[in-house]
Amino acid sequence: MMTISFVASWYYNTVIAWVIYYFVHAFFPTIPWATCDNWWNTEHCIVSLKDRLTLNKSLADVNQSLPDLLFNYTDISTSYNTTKANQSLTYYTAAYEFWEYNVLRRSDGIEHPGSVQLHMVGVLFASWLLTFFCLIKGVRSVGKVVYVTVILPYVLLTVILIRGLTLDGAIDGIIFFLKPDFSKVFQLQVWIEAGMQVFYCLGPAWGGIITMSSYNRFNNQCFRDAWYGTMAVGLTSFYAGFVVFSVLGFMAKNVGLTVEEISKSASGPGLVFVAYPEALTKLPMPHLWGVLFFFMLITVGVDTQFGMFETVASGLADKFPKQLNSRKVQTTAFLCIFLFILGIPFTTNGGIYLFQLMDWYCAAFCIMLGTFLECFVVAWVYGAERFSRDVVLMIGKPVHIVMRISWCIITPAVMLLLFLASLTVYAPPNSATYTYPDFAIAIGQFFAVLPLLPVLFFMIWEICHSEGTFIQRIKTLCRPDSSWGPHSKRHWQTYKMYEYEGGLVNRIRVNLLGDHRR
Repeated sequence: MMTISFVASWYYNTVIAWVIYYFVHAFFPTIPWATCDNWWNTEHCIVSLKDRLTLNKSLADVNQSLPDLLFNYTDISTSYNTTKANQSLTYYTAAYEFWEYNVLRRSDGIEHPGSVQLHMVGVLFASWLLTFFCLIKGVRSVGKVVYVTVILPYVLLTVILIRGLTLDGAIDGIIFFLKPDFSKVFQLQVWIEAGMQVFYCLGPAWGGIITMSSYNRFNNQCFRDAWYGTMAVGLTSFYAGFVVFSVLGFMAKNVGLTVEEISKSASGPGLVFVAYPEALTKLPMPHLWGVLFFFMLITVGVDTQFGMFETVASGLADKFPKQLNSRKVQTTAFLCIFLFILGIPFTTNGGIYLFQLMDWYCAAFCIMLGTFLECFVVAWVYGAERFSRDVVLMIGKPVHIVMRISWCIITPAVMLLLFLASLTVYAPPNSATYTYPDFAIAIGQFFAVLPLLPVLFFMIWEICHSEGTFIQRIKTLCRPDSSWGPHSKRHWQTYKMYEYEGGLVNRIRVNLLGDHRR
């Protein structure tokens, strides 16, 4: 979990850096992604997608035929050939050119890293500086900051939703969002994507949930929190869908396309950094909506970074308590500086290719396999019965049989199936215009398995440094040692009594089974 969170924290702050860059430019007197008279714009720049479709129609009139409309906000370069003019024209929207030629300044590939872009280094430093001040005192700082980073996005989402619902075409986007397509149920890729989305939203196996919950009181109602947290995340995603698709419906109406065509093109980074900024420029007071939108993204992004970063910081403090527990500020500062330096490659011209490579591989396989291992270890090695007694000791209520079946069978089986399914549909992160070289694929695959290497390493290490035969070493290492128990000393005797009774019950079961066989 620490390895997964470390790698994710390394590249995730690049997204926050992009958002900060847009946030600052939203205050400019003239919004830079709304015009074509900037230094980075090409001669074929078009202010909006609507203008682009108008030009497409004029070119089609020249050819007496309307060519297929092929566009993609993440790679929005479409060429049109005219037989009379005998030339090829390539044109882009102003929002796309700002993203490509000002923010990214993209090179031809990961094998051409180019130079470090100082404007990106500055906003990357700002993103890590913001992370440092929010986490300067660890969880004590987070407990205060989350009042802003959790509550404010709901307020801003509601404001944007109210404005979005008043736009022409918003109802078409809402209908498209709510109308189910049951044919997708039978597509394996849909279930894999849904499973990954749950992991990104809820955060299991990343370590953040365990890290934050470790600071709770001993008798904290963990089942209640798990239920409320799951419901809150699901309902928030559903609520945010109205915000997104109301604006997509407006965009579709504005340019004369269907919502499905717009939604297919406006995906990934293109939705946040091309499609939505362009849509906001069509609203009255575009500066206000741009500032609100990107400020909301900053709060959401920083909130996500909290869990991953604190997992690494708390993990190190737990491993070296004497050295680091009293130096929380220094530890946070060192990690922020270290990860900032490691993140400088993302600020180069080829940084976007490295970012896409890390994002494609780092959480694709190890998260699902890690969850399977977590369930297997807790339910079958540590024991679901022992774990249930631990929960009863903490909250005073028995664990429902459905929950125990989920621990032991349902969740690990689903995670294993999703992991195997993701392997069968695996494909490199290539696009229509770029194919990653073999060395880049090898780097990505290395980072995909990197979080699992410590598991294998420490397993071999512990087996080699234990005593007895191989089987005896395995049995010893699969049992909690004598120091394992509740943090609350008041509950220590009760815990030992539960352990004694549990062991006694197991011995009785073995004896009864032996008598039955005889």
